Amino acid sequence: MGSTSDGNTGSPGVGRRDLMKRSAALGLISVPTMSLLSACASGGGDGDSDGGGDTKGEKSKDNPFGAKKGSKLDVVVFKGGYGDDYAKAWEADFGKKLGITSTHTGTQEITGKLQPRFNGGNPPDIVDDSGAQQIKVDVLYKNGQLLDLAEVLDSPSVDDPSKKVRDTLIPGTLDPGMQEGKVVALNYIYTVWGLWYSGKLFKEKGWEEPKTWEDFLAVCKDAKSEGIGGLAHQGKYPYYINVAIMDLIAKKGGLDAMKAIDNLDPKAFVGSEAAQAGVEAIYEVVEKGYLMPGTNGLTHTESQTRWNQYKAAFITCGSWLENEQLKQTPSDFDMKFLPMPLLPGSKLPFEAIRAGSGEPFIIPSKAHNLPGAKEFMRRMLSKEWSTLFAKEANSLTILKDGVDPSVKLRPGTQSTVEASKAAGDNTFRFLYTEWYSEMGTAIEAASNELMAKRIQPKEWLKRCQAAVDKQAKDPASKKNHRD
Repeated sequence: MGSTSDGNTGSPGVGRRDLMKRSAALGLISVPTMSLLSACASGGGDGDSDGGGDTKGEKSKDNPFGAKKGSKLDVVVFKGGYGDDYAKAWEADFGKKLGITSTHTGTQEITGKLQPRFNGGNPPDIVDDSGAQQIKVDVLYKNGQLLDLAEVLDSPSVDDPSKKVRDTLIPGTLDPGMQEGKVVALNYIYTVWGLWYSGKLFKEKGWEEPKTWEDFLAVCKDAKSEGIGGLAHQGKYPYYINVAIMDLIAKKGGLDAMKAIDNLDPKAFVGSEAAQAGVEAIYEVVEKGYLMPGTNGLTHTESQTRWNQYKAAFITCGSWLENEQLKQTPSDFDMKFLPMPLLPGSKLPFEAIRAGSGEPFIIPSKAHNLPGAKEFMRRMLSKEWSTLFAKEANSLTILKDGVDPSVKLRPGTQSTVEASKAAGDNTFRFLYTEWYSEMGTAIEAASNELMAKRIQPKEWLKRCQAAVDKQAKDPASKKNHRD
């Protein structure tokens, strides 16, 4: 998530980084706006609630929620690929400007630490709910434990009070946080997903960046002949290999193939030519022995570190990879992002990428300091705090032109900027992982079996379709739909 970092746990945050430059191109990136969901249903908290009386201050033009000086804010942040130094910088600025002190918790054990608090009715005020131990957003929403964020999104932008906060964001980036028409999670980080490789290794070996699956397999074959794995993946977290499988499906069958899965189509997998082609392509990598040896049994950081040691040509991941691997990446590694190569007859072009927002921040409906939490989130979407995030996490946010353009990007991040610019409107994003966590877990389990050769593509398709069909029987599923 996450991840993510979607589905991603990671190494602790590192020290202060060089501030990254936000390319002017990013202001032009267009993520196709996904369909507004059907009419709102019950649950999700009361957007007008302001918590306990001891947290209510005077509302003003600069303090629209009445965050109270002297109150306290309870902040919990997933300490994964992006670390948590950025949140500490936010909290320090919040205290300086508003006189609100923060209790900070940085952890990878989101469920372990927070589930008892949610169950006990005393959750934190704001949470970065991400990682492998994320509390699933759809589950929290169905239990009425999340605040509808409309009030924050409709409040005045810190940078330009004539604009609503929502109007300052990259189009489409709010969609992954929607449940039944309400934005209940703010996916804060602008993320791209795909393949990654070392520019240095490719130059040394004379390999060209593959644009077709045939060329991809040729690089993997050559790598194997030289004792290098072709493809590494984070075997203990099959979320990552699904980046490759699902990207192949979307690019082969176009947006209709992607929407069929999100809309729980009875032929989303079984009967889908695109799904069959996508999974068979990945299985060919397995059958031909092109996987990095041992990768199926490794965690994300173990696989990624071996890739950094030139033990594999490619790895699947989201754009948090560079920051997560800073300590393990050789200085001349020259990290590069690669859109998923094309299968024959693909409907989307090579430049098409999975892109959008990740790292969901939530405000619990029973947060003690709701005014403070709302104001904290509003300031997250200011250029000042977006830049603070970039300084600490080496990544971009969903705020358009949100980072000082005067500084140099790291090579991996620069390549994602270039890929995003090349993709233009040709971006896509699955939503089933946010809408239907149980279904997503079932698909990941099937992929785990596939990569270990315990099942073949035909059985993978059957298991994935069974997960879709089971989800479709839930009446609440009808409230989520993509046109």
